[in-house]
Amino acid sequence: MELLESPIRKYAWGSHNAIATLQGRSAPTADPEAELWMGAHPASPSRLAVSGTPLTDAIAADPVTLLGAANVERFGPRLPFLLKVLAAAKPLSLQAHPTLEQARAAHAAGHPSYVDAWHKPEMLVALTDFDALCGFRDPAAASRDLAALGVARLKPIVDTLSQSDPAVALHDTVQGLLANPDAELVADVVAACRPRTAERPAYDLVVSLAAQYPGDSGVIVATLLNRIRLRPTEAVWMPAGNLHAYLRGVGIEIMAASDNVLRGGLTPKHVDVEELLRVLRFEVLDEPVTRPNVLGPGLFAYPVPIADFTLHRAVVDPAVPAVRLPGGGPRIVLCTRGSIRVDDGAVPVTLKQGQAAFARAGRPELSLSGSGEAFQAATP
Repeated sequence: MELLESPIRKYAWGSHNAIATLQGRSAPTADPEAELWMGAHPASPSRLAVSGTPLTDAIAADPVTLLGAANVERFGPRLPFLLKVLAAAKPLSLQAHPTLEQARAAHAAGHPSYVDAWHKPEMLVALTDFDALCGFRDPAAASRDLAALGVARLKPIVDTLSQSDPAVALHDTVQGLLANPDAELVADVVAACRPRTAERPAYDLVVSLAAQYPGDSGVIVATLLNRIRLRPTEAVWMPAGNLHAYLRGVGIEIMAASDNVLRGGLTPKHVDVEELLRVLRFEVLDEPVTRPNVLGPGLFAYPVPIADFTLHRAVVDPAVPAVRLPGGGPRIVLCTRGSIRVDDGAVPVTLKQGQAAFARAGRPELSLSGSGEAFQAATP
């Protein structure tokens, strides 16, 4: 095992407390800390703590040893996943990610919204209560919420949402709102919602988002999505084309190692409505929340239908003094609570809360002991 030193990304929506507290540093921090990146993404790679070598450089020097021949053949000489701690104190943008085929074609064509040729499916597991918007809800329910406001200028949107085909209703509504932004309409909707926030969750959502992004049509688009609150260890899976936004909380995020993000609103960053509409999947997501599978005492899995990554959670304590984490490819283990000894059969390390380590391919299953909680990101 090789201890990692991993970078922290500082964005305006980040927390002044969460990541610092996890790592045992003093808080609040001077700047908001949004994401702790653990991996080999070229934008912010981890470093091997002993040598100071960026993980990207170590992989480039000997990809087969670190990643395994099968992974190099499938993904090239790159770590195909990125593990993060995400700490959201304010809402993030409305966004979605492309399929692998879409990313490759658009990047090859030089599309400015694509920074690489990879997809970015992702999963978030809550460490604290975590509020998010994930996937479209029944457009008829959204139509009822908006109609009940009695805002005359909303009638065309209400009528569009009431179409018999949910996919058409969602597509036409999102296109109309984002392609033709109307700050006055947003202001009318916010004014109608403000005295009625206790009546329906959608009204409270509109008012809270408008406080951050006044006049942004994404405020109304947000009412079309499932608003969820994850409890610790619960997760959301966000495949390509899933419209989503994180609102508040701390979680473990794992994704394919890409930075392709298509934004539609609720952000000062670049918005590409045309491309977002092209990649979105306009389908109702009835149950966005997923829960882990129990594999054995102290061992839990979060299965996903892709080959880029797997995620496991392990808990060791006096009742379960040891857990073996499956896997033989490249792995990153993050301790999120307590102190855990991780043995890869060669050079064991003890991880304190907030520390992570890298295991190269070919090492046996990792053996965990001590007292605490850890997450393992790996290839299947």
